[in-house]
Amino acid sequence: MEENKITEDKVNEEESEIKSFEISEISQEEKDRLIAGIKDLNDKYLRLYAEFENYKKRVNKDKQELVKYSNESLVRELLPVIDNLEMALKHPADENSRGLIQGVENTLRELLRTLEKFGLTPIEAVGKPFDPLIHHALTLYEREDVEENIVVEEFRKGYMFGDKVLRASLVAVSKGPVEIKEEEKREEEEIKNIKEDS
Repeated sequence: MEENKITEDKVNEEESEIKSFEISEISQEEKDRLIAGIKDLNDKYLRLYAEFENYKKRVNKDKQELVKYSNESLVRELLPVIDNLEMALKHPADENSRGLIQGVENTLRELLRTLEKFGLTPIEAVGKPFDPLIHHALTLYEREDVEENIVVEEFRKGYMFGDKVLRASLVAVSKGPVEIKEEEKREEEEIKNIKEDS
């Protein structure tokens, strides 16, 4: 109790000293130094506040990304299941397996519908221009009936998860017909001329 009284007396004494201290007693040089110190502290405060706001925004963005892509690993693990169901549907069906094929089709359709709700979408490949960000070219086919750099065959379907490529499509891409080199053209012309002369 006595200690608290001594402490209170000391605080009151210091407060009265501060109140009695007049600003007019401070020299101009001291005022300038105090003002510069206040400005410096204010700048530090503003920078710290801005950094904290940026930190909060970054944490919120990271949190949203985490929630958005939290199912990514599960969906990635289900892709081989989708591949196997699609392969099962490619085999020819006979009379005895029609019911089984229909069951596999229904299962695949329902699985894709469910995964689509969580953000999985197939990448359209065949007939589209080749895009190295979403397609992985395994081979080039020389095709005269298709423009150059168009996907002509899909070996494995690719998928997007939200706005992110989960798995690129494995594709074959068209290339223009191989141009005959100048030497080969000359040789063909020479052979043609020899045949005409004969």
